[in-house]
Amino acid sequence: MSKSIAGFSKLSKSKKIDWIVETYFSNTEDAKSVLKQYWNSNEKLQQLHDEFIENTITNYYLPLGVAPNFLINNKIYTIPMAIEESSVVAAASKAAKFWMDRGGFKTTVISTTKIGQVHFMYHGNPETLKNYFNYIKPQLISDAKPITKNMEKRGGGILDIELRDKTNAIEGYYQLHASFETLDAMGANFINSCLEQFAKTFKNEALTFDAFTDEDKNIQIIMSILSNYVPECLVRAEVSCKVEDLSDDASIPSEEFANKFVQAVKIAEIEPYRAVTHNKGIMNGIDAVVLATGNDFRAIEACVHAYASKNGSYSSLSHAKIENGIFTFWMEIPLALGTVGGLTGLHPLVKLSLELLHHPSAKELMEIVAVAGLAQNFAALRSLTTTGIQQGHMKMHLMNILNQFEATTTEKETLIEYFKNHIVSHSAVVDAIKNLRSKN
Repeated sequence: MSKSIAGFSKLSKSKKIDWIVETYFSNTEDAKSVLKQYWNSNEKLQQLHDEFIENTITNYYLPLGVAPNFLINNKIYTIPMAIEESSVVAAASKAAKFWMDRGGFKTTVISTTKIGQVHFMYHGNPETLKNYFNYIKPQLISDAKPITKNMEKRGGGILDIELRDKTNAIEGYYQLHASFETLDAMGANFINSCLEQFAKTFKNEALTFDAFTDEDKNIQIIMSILSNYVPECLVRAEVSCKVEDLSDDASIPSEEFANKFVQAVKIAEIEPYRAVTHNKGIMNGIDAVVLATGNDFRAIEACVHAYASKNGSYSSLSHAKIENGIFTFWMEIPLALGTVGGLTGLHPLVKLSLELLHHPSAKELMEIVAVAGLAQNFAALRSLTTTGIQQGHMKMHLMNILNQFEATTTEKETLIEYFKNHIVSHSAVVDAIKNLRSKN
């Protein structure tokens, strides 16, 4: 039976493991063996991993694959992708090769503005608060100079601070809504430090503002925190070609393929049930590159899905059209990414991934990540509107099923050959394994 424990965080890693396996597992040696087999034999490297988070007991590995042949703004990339889902890397690679022969991907960074907010309560005269804000705003910026001076030397810093009245939603609720440029850093620590200084100055200086009554001076700071919703940190990625050049599949004419593709995107634009799956496919590509480059995929996911709902209904992130015989497929997406700070200088595979991408700036990484998402979406829609999604996916999934049943090398070779001409399904693979083993 499970039990609680006091002081767990203070135990050594080996003692933590002892308690876990003795409390939760019937075969303690097997459990220990599984945990320890993922430890890195390089003690220094293992210690680095141990110190990334708290209460570390082992490493959890994801495959790191690469998708070559991405032509982005006339420059060729091989893109690293950390992901466990089969067919994602293969689909991205196939889409990359398809568009390389048609001019490649074109990208533009529209904006890189990031947002942070000081949330506070004030129950006095709104006009007096506005006057106070206008008076104190220059000091908010000047008091943060010790934090911003290095960022400003590189061309970043605080862009603006606004007072926002949210009392229509919550009585007495206001915000200091600040915008920032953080260049190649994701900037979370920088932004949060600035916000906390804003809050300190804003509250303290209110005590001596002549126009405030004693009640007005009672400004209550609720919290100061960056927002992961960055609708103005936008990048656009697109591909286009003549409709007649769109299909390389003899089973479907280019014009029919183009029209079905555009209709599939339109369905995702108006049908949330479809849009969620449609956008999940985009995020297959995006998350894999975000993880490989040491960025925060959870922040990216939260922001992207909020952005997909910005017009009041959840909708497709990508769009497609046919005009004057030209097929165009594009996406504008918010991506707050960094190439310095965080894990980018610590995790060896993150450093390797960034070197593989020619040491991109944050803007260049935005472009690369957006392209990976658009390529993934193109590959999925191409399958859906032609052969169907399962044909390719299940063939890629075949190896996972074979490994689940501990197929030998010979069995794998035999069954891979067999399923070149047969439909792959879980039950079909199970039957084939059983049949093969019964013969042997």
